[in-house]
Amino acid sequence: MASLKTAFSNLHHNFINESKKLANEFNLFFSSSSKTESSYNRIVLLSSFLLLLLGIYFLSVFHNDFEQFNAYKTSSTLGLFFLILGTSLFVFKALFFIYKAYNYYKYKPITAVSDEELPTCTIIVPAYNEGKQVWDTLMSLANSNYPKHKMQIISIDDGSKDDTWEWMCDAKTKLGDRLEIYQQPKNKGKRHALYYGFNVGTGDVFVTVDSDSIVTENTLKNLVSPFIKNPNCGAVAGNIRVLNKKKEVLPKMLDVSFVMSFEFVRSAESNLNSVLCTPGALAAYRKTAVHNCLSEWINQSFMGQPSDIGEDRAMTNMILKQGKHVLFQKNAVAYTNVPEEYLGLYKMFIRWGRSNVRENLEMAKYVFTNFRKGDKTGIRILFISQFLKLLMSYPLMLSMLFFVLIHPLLFLGSTLVSILIFSTFSAVFFATQYKTAEGFWAYSYSILYTFALFWITPYAIATANRRGWLTRG
Repeated sequence: MASLKTAFSNLHHNFINESKKLANEFNLFFSSSSKTESSYNRIVLLSSFLLLLLGIYFLSVFHNDFEQFNAYKTSSTLGLFFLILGTSLFVFKALFFIYKAYNYYKYKPITAVSDEELPTCTIIVPAYNEGKQVWDTLMSLANSNYPKHKMQIISIDDGSKDDTWEWMCDAKTKLGDRLEIYQQPKNKGKRHALYYGFNVGTGDVFVTVDSDSIVTENTLKNLVSPFIKNPNCGAVAGNIRVLNKKKEVLPKMLDVSFVMSFEFVRSAESNLNSVLCTPGALAAYRKTAVHNCLSEWINQSFMGQPSDIGEDRAMTNMILKQGKHVLFQKNAVAYTNVPEEYLGLYKMFIRWGRSNVRENLEMAKYVFTNFRKGDKTGIRILFISQFLKLLMSYPLMLSMLFFVLIHPLLFLGSTLVSILIFSTFSAVFFATQYKTAEGFWAYSYSILYTFALFWITPYAIATANRRGWLTRG
């Protein structure tokens, strides 16, 4: 008995020491980050961890209730339906994650070809009410490590109401013949500005860059090299990071989310030659592939309304439909501005969600046909995953409501613990890629998305026919 007490005492002593060490590590992390982050940022991050700990506490307190809840679900017709539905989706998502992870580890970005091999390229920069930021974008492009005689830069002012045109003229003064600028008499939308560039561009490859994005020195070379290495490559997606992440909390969260979305998800899709969306912030297209679908793209409509959103996903979809490969270049980086407030964030997500609904419906028309040579299993699995996410959005929301009504505290606990488990992968992935503790924002972002943005997909489905950019004045 004495030895048992001694062992317990030692175990308790070790636990206290380890807890103190852990507390000191957190204090060190927050005190060191105070030099670069505001106290508000640290409060948000700390609050996220406290919420996750609260979730663990609720699960421990209501452990018996959880067992009773599971028993209730199996004895209730509605509960049994939700149990089977949730289990089936979990199994599919787990297997799909393993599939993505396998393709991620097989992915390798294509190395840049020599200057002699590089194709001629036209860089198109549409701008609307961008102010000085468009000047910064154009200068970063002009400073690219790309043969000047193979580069054509075109910027189109889409009827801006601010001083965007003046900044474009200033860039023209500094860059001379290296930059061509055009001004639309009135705002017609990003798609029409790009259309103008696609028609006047002379390069063999079109590169589209948002007017609030900054590219690195080697971005263009890395971005267009796959067209030389892979003759069947029709489009290439760039790697997008957040430019304004030092200002507010939301950009910090989105930067971690972008790393997962691009460097993990699109890497896996690229290994299947089937990246589903080339981002508007940075993408490249083979000229012939663009002109093969240009008329269909500019005249695209949905439910009788002209499509004025989702031009990047639509172009990607139409190039995939031609049987072309769409790849991702991790080594082609652009930094772009993202919304800093909740209002702008959810509007951006609604726009993306509506585009996702429309393009998945379009994709369903060809993805199970013999639309391209070679194995098509990968792109079909990607499509099924995308379509299931849309299809199950309403049942999952009803399931969540059912859980909340039956046992709200148990719902909160299990949801927060699930966030802790799944977000850990994002945090670790970010940390291993960039050797920084900023990956912790994955937890805050997951909490925000789960409780404040869960309604986006159902709402986007219900309003998929609506037009409007939403985040532009």
